[in-house]
Amino acid sequence: MTVLELRDALVEALGDPGRVSDGESERDLHAGDITFHRPRRPDVVVYATTTEDVSAVLALADERRIAVTPFGAGSSLEGHVIPVEGGISLDLTRMDRVLDVSPADLTATVQAGVTRSALERATAEHGLFFPVDPGADATLGGMAATNAAGTTTVRYGKIRANVLALEAVLAGGRVVRAGSRAPKTSAGYDLLGLLIGSEGTLGVITELTVRLHGIPEHAVVLRLAFPDVEAACRAATTTVAAGTGVTRVELLDAWTIRAINAHQGTGLPVGPSLYVEATGSEATVASDLELVREIALSEGATDVVSERDPTARTRLWAARHSSAYAAAAAAPGKQSRSTDICVPLSELAGAVSFAREELERRGLVAGIVGHAGDGNVHLSLHVDPDDADEVRSSDELIELLVTDALARGGTCTGEHGIGLGKVHALEQEHGDLVPLMRGIKQVFDPNGIMNPGKVLPHLDVSLGD
Repeated sequence: MTVLELRDALVEALGDPGRVSDGESERDLHAGDITFHRPRRPDVVVYATTTEDVSAVLALADERRIAVTPFGAGSSLEGHVIPVEGGISLDLTRMDRVLDVSPADLTATVQAGVTRSALERATAEHGLFFPVDPGADATLGGMAATNAAGTTTVRYGKIRANVLALEAVLAGGRVVRAGSRAPKTSAGYDLLGLLIGSEGTLGVITELTVRLHGIPEHAVVLRLAFPDVEAACRAATTTVAAGTGVTRVELLDAWTIRAINAHQGTGLPVGPSLYVEATGSEATVASDLELVREIALSEGATDVVSERDPTARTRLWAARHSSAYAAAAAAPGKQSRSTDICVPLSELAGAVSFAREELERRGLVAGIVGHAGDGNVHLSLHVDPDDADEVRSSDELIELLVTDALARGGTCTGEHGIGLGKVHALEQEHGDLVPLMRGIKQVFDPNGIMNPGKVLPHLDVSLGD
C-alpha cells in the first residue's frame, strides 16, 4: 500500500479529510520526542476525536499490517512516540474532554488527550486535585501508557495507583474496558494494571477514570542544603523511614543547582540540596517539618529555609521542574539523553555517588536530580549525537548505571519506561520474564502493529502489502 492509498483509506474510514495529513510539517512534529533519540517521520498523521475514530484506524491498520504509534504531548523520554516503522502516528490530543468530575466519589473521567493542567483546572473548583506530577504538562493517556510518576510519588504513588478504570482500543479495533469506579476490586486478572505502562504496545488508551484528593489546607516547603550528596541522601531516607507524611522529597545535586541559578537567575546556595514539602493541617505540617529539620541538622545541613508563601513555593517548584531546561542551557549544542534508574532507599546514596563518579571520569555533562523519597535517580545527561565517541561513552554510562542499579536490588527505570531506549536493559533485568511478555504481546497484538520497536524487539510491519 502506498502512502497516498493509506491516506485515502483513512479519510474514507473517518469521513473527514481534515483529520488525516501527510504534510511534511505535521509529520515532522510527530517524528520524535524531546530527547536524544533519532526522529523518524510517520507516513501519515491521524487526529482522532472519539474512541470510534481510534477503533476505525486500528481496524484498518491491523487488516493492512500497518504500524500505529500513539502520540500525546510528545514529552516522553525514551522514544515512545517515535514511529520507527513509519506507518500511522495516531494523535490523541483532540480527545481533550473532561467527561465527569464526581466530588462525592473523588473521581474524574477524562478522554486520553486531557492534559494534567486541564484536569487541575477542572477539579480545583471542587476543592480537589489529581496528585501525579511528572513535571511536563503531559496528557493523561500518555501518562497512563508510560505509568508516569513524579515528585509526589512518595505520598500518592504512581499513576497506576491512581487510575480506577480505563477504556482502550486493541489491535483490530476492539474496544475494551478494565476496572470500575469502585475504590478497589478483586475480580480476575489485573488487566487494568497491565494496560497501564504498556507504552502503546498492547492497545491505545482512550478514556480514564482517576482518583482525586482534597486540596490540602496548608503546605510548606523546606529547602535544605548539605555538605555532600551522601548526607542529603541519608537525610531523605531517614525522613521517609521516620513516618513523616511528606508529599515531596526532591534531591538536586550541586551541578544542577548551579545550572538553575544560571538559567533562572536565582541565588540558591550551590550544593547538594533537598526540597521537602509537607501538606495537611497546620499542626500536622509543623510537626512533620520539625522532624525533617532535626534530621537534616543531624546530617550536617548547611542551610535550612522554610518557604510558606504560595508564590515562593511555586517559584521553588518551578525551579525544580526547570532543571532539565537549565541543564540543556548549560550544555549548548548538545541534546538531552535523560535517563533514570530506581534503587531501594538504603542504596540511594551509593547509586547517586556512583553516577557522579562515572560522569566525572568520562567528562560527560549531566546534572543529577531524584525523587529521593522513593529512590528514583535521574541524570539530565546531554550529548552531541554527531560525536561518536561521546555517544559511545554515554551508552556505556547508561549500561553501567543499569548494571549498578540491578546489583543494588533496583530497576533499570523507575518512571521513564522502556520505549526504544532501554529494550536491552529490560532484557538484562527480566530476561526470564521476557518470553511471558512476548506471549502477552502476541495475544493482544498478533500482527505486531502496536507501537513496534518499543519495550520488546519488534518485527518489521511498515506499510503492509
